[in-house]
Parts: sequence; structure tokens; C-alpha cells
Amino acid sequence: MIGNDVIDLLQSRRESNWQRKGFIEKLFTLNEQLLISHAKDPELMVWILWSMKEAAYKVYNRKTKIREYIPKKLVCSLESKNLDYINRNVIKGNVICSEDLYYTKTILSNNSIHTIAVSILDDLDKVIEIEKQSIIKDQNGIPFLISSQNKKQDVSISNHGRFEKVVTIS
Repeated sequence: MIGNDVIDLLQSRRESNWQRKGFIEKLFTLNEQLLISHAKDPELMVWILWSMKEAAYKVYNRKTKIREYIPKKLVCSLESKNLDYINRNVIKGNVICSEDLYYTKTILSNNSIHTIAVSILDDLDKVIEIEKQSIIKDQNGIPFLISSQNKKQDVSISNHGRFEKVVTIS
């Protein structure tokens, strides 16, 4: 199973005041709040963690068919203890939700954050970006790719600002 999230950093800066009272406490666990407060770039850390939560939520929703607002039940951890991400462009981590573990890979660029979440670790190396074509949604709004053999394949779609990412597992 796969989920993904893309964040347009320019759009986030224009539309979201992550420093407003209660924002961090409402969305992030205490450990995540510590990651944010100790980061060299707290704003970037906010959006990295949020992107991880969103991508993992899409896997959780695909598995359970439950739609709910549960940001603090999606608990993020980073593989690396090094919080200086300025010179790195890939961050691996995990998200736990309802005892399920999701593996994440976050790709940073100057303009965006893109996180992929999978339920099987080896699938992180099999994720490919595809064109948005032949995609349908089931009765729960969950997207699938229809192959030439009429088989359904998991696909995840994310849009934000100037960016759209459509990914699947090859």
C-alpha cells in the first residue's frame, strides 16, 4: 500500500501561520514538538512532519476505509538523529498509527517537500512517479490505476500549490 503528500513551501508560507497559538500543540505529539523546537529550521521540520503524517494517513485510510481527523494519532519518528537537513535532500522515517507501522521517505527541494509512505519497507525502493491517467476512485474515494489487463493497482495522488505527484509501486 502506498500514500504520498506534496507541500508547496511557497504556498504554505503564504497560507499557513504555523507559529500561531495552539497550531503545533494541536497537530504534533510532544516528541514531534521537541523535534520542531530543536530543529535548525523549525518551519521546515513542521512541514516535513506534516507531510509524513499526510502520506501515512493515506495508507491508513486505504487499509481501513476510515476517514477521520487524527493528526496526533499519526506518530512520526526520523531515522536520523541529525536534525540539520539543510545539506541533505532525503529523510527516512516511520509513522505509527493504530499499531501499524508505515515507512516514509521525504524528498526535499528548494520549493517543495514530497513524502512517500508504504506499509512494506522494501516497497520504498519500488515507488515510481507516473502520469495521471487511467485512474479511478472506489466508493471510498481511494484512487486506483487500471492496468491494460483490467487489474487495479494502488496509486496515490497529492496536489498542493504548483505541484502534483502521482505515485505507485512498480
